[in-house]
Amino acid sequence: MNQTPPPAGWRPMRIEGLIGLIGPLLRPDPRPDPQAEPPRYALQTDARHANPLGLVHGGVLTALLDQALALIAWEAAERQPTVTVQMDTRFLGAARPGDLLIARPRIRQLTRSLIFLDGEITVADRPVADATAVMKIQRRKGTPG
Repeated sequence: MNQTPPPAGWRPMRIEGLIGLIGPLLRPDPRPDPQAEPPRYALQTDARHANPLGLVHGGVLTALLDQALALIAWEAAERQPTVTVQMDTRFLGAARPGDLLIARPRIRQLTRSLIFLDGEITVADRPVADATAVMKIQRRKGTPG
């Protein structure tokens, strides 16, 4: 886990797994009203996130997009598990170690079993990557739907 203090206005989230290893994933602090402001997540990059060219690795960008999309899918599915069925990622620009990556996920459409999403990553309002994704809701036994 990154030991660097989070930037002002951001707070670490406690999420295990890959994002915990490359993160922590950050959320705005204080937490905004979801009705008033779309969700945002961030990742403070450092030398660990670089590829051999000295840029933030595409796998880091993809992992951040997948995690941000999964978080809003989980909320939309009433906290039922969701899994990524498909995610198409486009790399639009470069990020460098030290950049704060801001992920902005949004739901395009929600059905009983699938969630269609879009997401983008920016650095200082400059596009770095975007994605479209489909997530499947894995309803727990005994849960209607």
